Amino acid sequence: MEAVPFLKDLLAIPSPSGEESEVAAFLVNEMANLGFQSRIDGAGNAIGTAGDPSAPRTIVLLGHMDTVPGHIPVRWEGDLLYGRGAVDAKGPLAAFLAAAARVAPQLHHSKLVVIGAVEEESHGRGARHLAERMPAPDYAIIGEPSDWQGVTLGYKGMMSFRYQLQQPGGHSAGEFPGPAEKAIDLWNRLVAHAAAQNDGQSGRFQTLDPALREFRTFGDGLYDGVEMHVGLRLPQGVDTGELEHEIRSWCNGARLTFYPSDPPFLAEKNTPLVRAMLRAIRAQGGRPRFKVKTGTADMNIVGPAWGCPIVAYGPGDSAFDHTPDERIDVNDYLRAIDVLATALPNL
Repeated sequence: MEAVPFLKDLLAIPSPSGEESEVAAFLVNEMANLGFQSRIDGAGNAIGTAGDPSAPRTIVLLGHMDTVPGHIPVRWEGDLLYGRGAVDAKGPLAAFLAAAARVAPQLHHSKLVVIGAVEEESHGRGARHLAERMPAPDYAIIGEPSDWQGVTLGYKGMMSFRYQLQQPGGHSAGEFPGPAEKAIDLWNRLVAHAAAQNDGQSGRFQTLDPALREFRTFGDGLYDGVEMHVGLRLPQGVDTGELEHEIRSWCNGARLTFYPSDPPFLAEKNTPLVRAMLRAIRAQGGRPRFKVKTGTADMNIVGPAWGCPIVAYGPGDSAFDHTPDERIDVNDYLRAIDVLATALPNL
Protein backbone atom coordinates (compact mmCIF):
# COMPACT_ATOMS: atom_id res chain seq x y z
CA MET A 1 0.00 0.00 0.00
CA GLU A 2 1.07 3.61 -0.51
CA ALA A 3 1.28 4.81 3.08
CA VAL A 4 1.07 8.58 2.59
CA PRO A 5 -1.91 8.66 0.16
CA PHE A 6 -3.69 6.20 2.47
CA LEU A 7 -3.27 8.52 5.45
CA LYS A 8 -4.48 11.49 3.41
CA ASP A 9 -7.59 9.56 2.34
CA LEU A 10 -8.21 8.50 5.94
CA LEU A 11 -8.04 12.11 7.16
CA ALA A 12 -10.47 13.22 4.46
CA ILE A 13 -13.29 11.15 6.01
CA PRO A 14 -14.85 12.99 8.98
CA SER A 15 -15.32 10.66 11.95
CA PRO A 16 -16.18 12.52 15.17
CA SER A 17 -16.81 10.19 18.07
CA GLY A 18 -20.04 8.26 17.51
CA GLU A 19 -20.02 8.85 13.73
CA GLU A 20 -17.39 6.37 12.56
CA SER A 21 -19.39 4.16 10.17
CA GLU A 22 -18.02 5.69 6.95
CA VAL A 23 -14.39 5.50 8.01
CA ALA A 24 -14.93 1.96 9.34
CA ALA A 25 -16.25 0.84 5.95
CA PHE A 26 -13.26 2.48 4.26
CA LEU A 27 -10.82 0.68 6.57
CA VAL A 28 -12.48 -2.71 6.20
CA ASN A 29 -12.39 -2.39 2.41
CA GLU A 30 -8.74 -1.32 2.45
CA MET A 31 -7.78 -4.22 4.71
CA ALA A 32 -9.64 -6.68 2.48
CA ASN A 33 -7.75 -5.33 -0.56
CA LEU A 34 -4.51 -6.02 1.32
CA GLY A 35 -5.51 -9.64 1.88
CA PHE A 36 -6.61 -9.28 5.49
CA GLN A 37 -9.69 -11.01 6.84
CA SER A 38 -11.71 -7.91 7.69
CA ARG A 39 -15.01 -7.19 9.39
CA ILE A 40 -16.92 -4.74 11.57
CA ASP A 41 -17.78 -6.09 15.02
CA GLY A 42 -20.85 -5.52 17.19
CA ALA A 43 -19.54 -2.23 18.57
CA GLY A 44 -18.62 -0.84 15.16
CA ASN A 45 -14.88 -1.49 15.45
CA ALA A 46 -13.06 -2.18 12.16
CA ILE A 47 -10.97 -5.35 12.52
CA GLY A 48 -8.48 -6.91 10.11
CA THR A 49 -6.46 -10.10 10.66
CA ALA A 50 -3.28 -11.00 8.77
CA GLY A 51 -1.04 -14.04 9.05
CA ASP A 52 -2.00 -17.55 10.06
CA PRO A 53 -5.49 -17.50 11.65
CA SER A 54 -4.66 -20.66 13.62
CA ALA A 55 -1.26 -19.43 14.82
CA PRO A 56 -0.58 -19.79 18.55
CA ARG A 57 0.59 -16.18 18.95
CA THR A 58 -1.55 -13.06 18.52
CA ILE A 59 -0.31 -9.48 18.26
CA VAL A 60 -2.96 -6.74 18.45
CA LEU A 61 -2.43 -3.27 17.03
CA LEU A 62 -5.27 -1.23 18.53
CA GLY A 63 -5.86 2.27 17.21
CA HIS A 64 -8.99 4.39 17.14
CA MET A 65 -10.94 5.82 14.22
CA ASP A 66 -12.83 8.59 15.96
CA THR A 67 -11.72 12.16 16.47
CA VAL A 68 -12.84 15.13 18.51
CA PRO A 69 -15.20 17.52 16.68
CA GLY A 70 -13.91 20.33 14.50
CA HIS A 71 -13.22 20.29 10.79
CA ILE A 72 -9.64 20.96 9.66
CA PRO A 73 -9.22 21.03 5.87
CA VAL A 74 -6.79 18.35 4.72
CA ARG A 75 -3.81 20.18 3.21
CA TRP A 76 -0.06 20.10 2.80
CA GLU A 77 2.45 22.65 4.08
CA GLY A 78 5.83 21.27 3.08
CA ASP A 79 6.18 17.89 4.81
CA LEU A 80 3.35 18.65 7.23
CA LEU A 81 -0.03 17.06 6.57
CA TYR A 82 -2.91 18.86 8.28
CA GLY A 83 -6.27 17.35 9.17
CA ARG A 84 -8.44 16.38 12.12
CA GLY A 85 -7.05 13.10 13.46
CA ALA A 86 -3.61 13.50 11.85
CA VAL A 87 -2.03 13.00 15.28
CA ASP A 88 -4.90 11.72 17.43
CA ALA A 89 -5.03 9.12 16.18
CA LYS A 90 -5.47 8.36 12.48
CA GLY A 91 -1.73 8.83 11.94
CA PRO A 92 -0.84 6.01 14.36
CA LEU A 93 -3.69 3.84 13.01
CA ALA A 94 -2.52 4.31 9.42
CA ALA A 95 1.04 3.45 10.51
CA PHE A 96 -0.28 0.23 12.07
CA LEU A 97 -1.97 -0.89 8.88
CA ALA A 98 0.96 0.05 6.64
CA ALA A 99 3.43 -1.83 8.86
CA ALA A 100 1.13 -4.84 9.19
CA ALA A 101 0.71 -5.04 5.40
CA ARG A 102 4.49 -4.97 4.99
CA VAL A 103 5.29 -7.73 7.48
CA ALA A 104 2.28 -10.00 6.94
CA PRO A 105 4.14 -12.27 4.46
CA GLN A 106 6.82 -12.88 7.11
CA LEU A 107 4.37 -14.18 9.70
CA HIS A 108 4.36 -17.96 9.99
CA HIS A 109 3.72 -18.54 13.68
CA SER A 110 1.76 -15.40 14.56
CA LYS A 111 -1.27 -13.47 13.48
CA LEU A 112 -1.60 -9.72 13.46
CA VAL A 113 -4.91 -8.11 14.34
CA VAL A 114 -5.28 -4.44 13.36
CA ILE A 115 -8.23 -2.67 15.00
CA GLY A 116 -9.75 0.75 14.49
CA ALA A 117 -11.87 1.28 17.59
CA VAL A 118 -14.87 3.56 18.02
CA GLU A 119 -15.54 6.26 20.61
CA GLU A 120 -12.12 6.45 22.25
CA GLU A 121 -12.62 10.21 22.53
CA SER A 122 -15.89 9.83 24.45
CA HIS A 123 -16.28 6.86 26.80
CA GLY A 124 -14.21 4.12 25.13
CA ARG A 125 -17.13 2.03 23.93
CA GLY A 126 -15.09 0.19 21.32
CA ALA A 127 -12.29 -0.73 23.71
CA ARG A 128 -14.76 -1.82 26.40
CA HIS A 129 -16.40 -4.14 23.89
CA LEU A 130 -12.99 -5.67 23.06
CA ALA A 131 -11.98 -5.98 26.71
CA GLU A 132 -15.14 -7.96 27.45
CA ARG A 133 -15.26 -10.18 24.35
CA MET A 134 -11.80 -10.54 22.81
CA PRO A 135 -9.37 -13.12 24.19
CA ALA A 136 -6.19 -11.60 25.57
CA PRO A 137 -3.48 -11.38 22.91
CA ASP A 138 0.17 -12.18 23.54
CA TYR A 139 1.21 -8.59 22.82
CA ALA A 140 -0.66 -5.32 22.28
CA ILE A 141 0.37 -1.94 20.92
CA ILE A 142 -2.01 0.99 21.34
CA GLY A 143 -2.02 3.60 18.58
CA GLU A 144 -1.39 6.99 20.17
CA PRO A 145 1.14 9.71 19.34
CA SER A 146 4.41 9.20 21.17
CA ASP A 147 6.81 10.64 18.55
CA TRP A 148 8.47 7.94 16.45
CA GLN A 149 11.29 7.66 19.02
CA GLY A 150 9.04 7.43 22.10
CA VAL A 151 7.41 4.44 23.79
CA THR A 152 4.53 5.25 26.14
CA LEU A 153 4.18 3.03 29.20
CA GLY A 154 1.42 4.67 31.18
CA TYR A 155 -1.60 6.96 31.31
CA LYS A 156 -3.39 8.67 34.14
CA GLY A 157 -6.92 7.56 34.91
CA MET A 158 -10.13 9.45 34.33
CA MET A 159 -13.29 10.07 36.33
CA SER A 160 -16.05 12.41 35.17
CA PHE A 161 -19.46 13.42 36.42
CA ARG A 162 -22.32 15.77 35.62
CA TYR A 163 -23.86 18.06 38.29
CA GLN A 164 -27.52 19.08 37.80
CA LEU A 165 -29.56 21.21 40.20
CA GLN A 166 -32.86 23.07 39.81
CA GLN A 167 -34.73 24.94 42.53
CA PRO A 168 -37.47 27.58 42.89
CA GLY A 169 -36.24 30.99 41.85
CA GLY A 170 -35.50 33.68 44.40
CA HIS A 171 -34.29 37.26 44.55
CA SER A 172 -30.55 37.71 44.18
CA ALA A 173 -30.58 39.68 47.45
CA GLY A 174 -32.11 36.74 49.31
CA GLU A 175 -30.30 34.83 52.05
CA PHE A 176 -30.26 31.42 50.33
CA PRO A 177 -27.63 30.51 47.75
CA GLY A 178 -28.76 29.85 44.21
CA PRO A 179 -27.93 26.77 42.14
CA ALA A 180 -24.86 28.37 40.56
CA GLU A 181 -23.38 29.22 43.96
CA LYS A 182 -23.99 25.65 45.16
CA ALA A 183 -22.27 24.23 42.10
CA ILE A 184 -19.31 26.55 42.57
CA ASP A 185 -19.12 25.50 46.21
CA LEU A 186 -18.68 21.86 45.15
CA TRP A 187 -16.09 22.88 42.56
CA ASN A 188 -14.11 24.87 45.15
CA ARG A 189 -14.18 21.95 47.59
CA LEU A 190 -12.91 19.64 44.86
CA VAL A 191 -10.08 22.00 43.92
CA ALA A 192 -9.07 22.31 47.58
CA HIS A 193 -9.19 18.52 47.99
CA ALA A 194 -6.93 18.07 44.95
CA ALA A 195 -4.48 20.71 46.20
CA ALA A 196 -4.17 18.91 49.55
CA GLN A 197 -3.76 15.56 47.77
CA ASN A 198 -1.07 16.95 45.47
CA ASP A 199 1.02 18.60 48.18
CA GLY A 200 4.57 17.30 47.89
CA GLN A 201 4.05 15.52 44.57
CA SER A 202 6.52 16.09 41.76
CA GLY A 203 5.34 15.92 38.18
CA ARG A 204 1.80 15.90 36.78
CA PHE A 205 1.69 12.12 36.41
CA GLN A 206 1.40 11.95 40.22
CA THR A 207 -1.27 14.65 40.70
CA LEU A 208 -5.06 14.68 40.91
CA ASP A 209 -6.23 17.23 38.35
CA PRO A 210 -9.85 18.45 38.17
CA ALA A 211 -11.08 20.25 35.04
CA LEU A 212 -14.32 22.20 34.64
CA ARG A 213 -15.47 21.19 31.16
CA GLU A 214 -18.90 22.81 31.02
CA PHE A 215 -20.88 25.25 33.16
CA ARG A 216 -24.38 26.42 32.24
CA THR A 217 -27.10 28.27 34.13
CA PHE A 218 -30.74 28.50 33.09
CA GLY A 219 -34.08 29.77 34.36
CA ASP A 220 -37.68 30.42 33.32
CA GLY A 221 -38.72 33.01 35.89
CA LEU A 222 -40.06 30.37 38.27
CA TYR A 223 -37.14 27.98 38.58
CA ASP A 224 -33.38 28.48 38.35
CA GLY A 225 -30.95 25.75 37.47
CA VAL A 226 -27.33 24.89 36.81
CA GLU A 227 -25.51 22.12 35.01
CA MET A 228 -21.78 21.48 35.00
CA HIS A 229 -19.53 18.73 33.73
CA VAL A 230 -16.34 17.94 35.65
CA GLY A 231 -13.47 15.66 34.68
CA LEU A 232 -10.66 14.46 36.91
CA ARG A 233 -7.32 13.02 35.82
CA LEU A 234 -6.34 10.37 38.33
CA PRO A 235 -2.86 9.37 39.51
CA GLN A 236 -2.03 5.89 40.66
CA GLY A 237 -3.17 5.04 44.17
CA VAL A 238 -6.45 6.99 44.12
CA ASP A 239 -9.43 5.07 45.50
CA THR A 240 -12.15 6.01 42.99
CA GLY A 241 -14.95 4.73 45.23
CA GLU A 242 -13.76 6.84 48.12
CA LEU A 243 -13.33 9.87 45.87
CA GLU A 244 -16.85 9.52 44.47
CA HIS A 245 -18.25 9.21 48.01
CA GLU A 246 -16.44 12.42 48.99
CA ILE A 247 -17.77 14.31 45.98
CA ARG A 248 -21.33 13.14 46.65
CA SER A 249 -21.06 14.51 50.19
CA TRP A 250 -20.57 18.00 48.71
CA CYS A 251 -23.45 17.87 46.21
CA ASN A 252 -25.88 20.28 48.03
CA GLY A 253 -28.91 18.22 47.00
CA ALA A 254 -27.93 18.13 43.33
CA ARG A 255 -28.22 15.16 41.02
CA LEU A 256 -24.79 13.71 40.25
CA THR A 257 -24.25 11.36 37.30
CA PHE A 258 -20.91 9.57 37.25
CA TYR A 259 -19.71 8.14 33.94
CA PRO A 260 -17.62 4.94 33.62
CA SER A 261 -14.18 5.67 35.04
CA ASP A 262 -10.86 4.42 33.75
CA PRO A 263 -8.16 3.47 36.25
CA PRO A 264 -4.62 4.78 35.81
CA PHE A 265 -2.39 2.25 34.10
CA LEU A 266 1.37 1.73 33.99
CA ALA A 267 2.80 -1.09 31.88
CA GLU A 268 5.74 -3.30 32.76
CA LYS A 269 8.99 -1.98 31.29
CA ASN A 270 11.02 -5.20 31.07
CA THR A 271 9.12 -7.24 28.46
CA PRO A 272 9.97 -8.73 25.05
CA LEU A 273 7.64 -6.16 23.48
CA VAL A 274 9.43 -3.18 25.02
CA ARG A 275 12.83 -4.61 24.12
CA ALA A 276 11.73 -5.19 20.51
CA MET A 277 10.46 -1.61 20.23
CA LEU A 278 13.65 -0.12 21.66
CA ARG A 279 15.84 -2.16 19.30
CA ALA A 280 13.69 -1.18 16.33
CA ILE A 281 13.89 2.56 17.15
CA ARG A 282 17.69 2.31 17.44
CA ALA A 283 17.85 0.39 14.16
CA GLN A 284 16.18 3.37 12.45
CA GLY A 285 18.74 5.77 13.93
CA GLY A 286 16.56 6.98 16.79
CA ARG A 287 17.21 7.52 20.48
CA PRO A 288 14.36 5.72 22.30
CA ARG A 289 12.81 7.21 25.39
CA PHE A 290 10.00 6.20 27.71
CA LYS A 291 6.97 8.38 28.27
CA VAL A 292 4.00 8.55 30.61
CA LYS A 293 0.97 10.66 29.69
CA THR A 294 -1.34 12.83 31.74
CA GLY A 295 -4.32 11.95 29.54
CA THR A 296 -6.08 8.63 29.07
CA ALA A 297 -6.25 6.14 26.20
CA ASP A 298 -7.74 2.77 25.34
CA MET A 299 -4.71 1.29 27.15
CA ASN A 300 -6.46 2.18 30.43
CA ILE A 301 -9.31 -0.15 29.44
CA VAL A 302 -7.68 -3.11 27.69
CA GLY A 303 -4.41 -3.09 29.65
CA PRO A 304 -5.90 -4.37 32.93
CA ALA A 305 -8.35 -6.67 31.09
CA TRP A 306 -5.81 -8.39 28.86
CA GLY A 307 -2.84 -8.45 31.24
CA CYS A 308 -0.35 -8.91 28.39
CA PRO A 309 2.81 -6.95 27.54
CA ILE A 310 1.55 -3.64 26.18
CA VAL A 311 2.82 -0.21 25.09
CA ALA A 312 1.41 2.78 23.24
CA TYR A 313 3.23 3.95 20.16
CA GLY A 314 2.68 6.13 17.12
CA PRO A 315 4.01 9.03 15.11
CA GLY A 316 3.10 12.60 15.87
CA ASP A 317 3.52 15.29 18.50
CA SER A 318 0.75 15.01 21.09
CA ALA A 319 0.99 18.78 21.69
CA PHE A 320 -1.21 19.08 18.58
CA ASP A 321 -3.93 16.73 19.91
CA HIS A 322 -7.39 18.33 19.64
CA THR A 323 -5.97 21.67 18.41
CA PRO A 324 -6.99 23.77 15.36
CA ASP A 325 -3.46 23.18 13.98
CA GLU A 326 -3.46 19.38 14.16
CA ARG A 327 -0.82 18.05 11.78
CA ILE A 328 1.77 15.34 11.33
CA ASP A 329 5.24 15.35 9.79
CA VAL A 330 5.09 12.61 7.15
CA ASN A 331 8.80 11.86 7.64
CA ASP A 332 8.08 10.89 11.25
CA TYR A 333 5.05 8.92 10.07
CA LEU A 334 7.20 6.91 7.64
CA ARG A 335 9.87 6.33 10.29
CA ALA A 336 7.23 4.99 12.67
CA ILE A 337 6.10 2.52 10.00
CA ASP A 338 9.71 1.36 9.63
CA VAL A 339 10.03 0.96 13.41
CA LEU A 340 6.88 -1.16 13.62
CA ALA A 341 7.83 -3.24 10.58
CA THR A 342 11.20 -3.94 12.27
CA ALA A 343 9.78 -4.75 15.70
CA LEU A 344 6.80 -6.93 14.78
CA PRO A 345 8.63 -9.86 13.14
CA ASN A 346 10.93 -10.04 16.17
CA LEU A 347 7.95 -10.80 18.40
